[in-house]
Amino acid sequence: MNTPYYESIQLIERLHRHFLDVLKVELDKKGVQDINNVQCMILYNVGKEEMTVGELTIRGYYLGSNVSYNVKKMVENGYLIQERSVHDKRSIRVRLSDKGIELCDMVSEMFTRHEGQIEGTEVTPERLKEMNQTLKMLERFWAQQTNFGGVF
Repeated sequence: MNTPYYESIQLIERLHRHFLDVLKVELDKKGVQDINNVQCMILYNVGKEEMTVGELTIRGYYLGSNVSYNVKKMVENGYLIQERSVHDKRSIRVRLSDKGIELCDMVSEMFTRHEGQIEGTEVTPERLKEMNQTLKMLERFWAQQTNFGGVF
């Protein structure tokens, strides 16, 4: 079953794994041992904002139980600060600590370095924009499959 649709699904999955490997290598080069690559991306998605674990799950498209476990680990290792919401005591809000900000800056530097390395190759900004548009359409299609029983 090598249709373009199925090939795209396989490629997206492989690319995600490859990117996590790239991030792991970057963490290893910097001597960062107390956070894994998935936790690092969750941290990056928190960024300069403060949010609940639920918001992080929705924005980052992570599984809820995994986010809760990973947030707990990042709090324990000093990357995140966790506080109860002033307005809703059942809700926990998280934000980056100074250590978390440093790691986010490192990831941003890696992205900037990669963009520089891509410059001048066949992976042009225009091609990336086209790809992003296509991926967003696919994302909407899949969201509709789960929300509306397949009506596109």
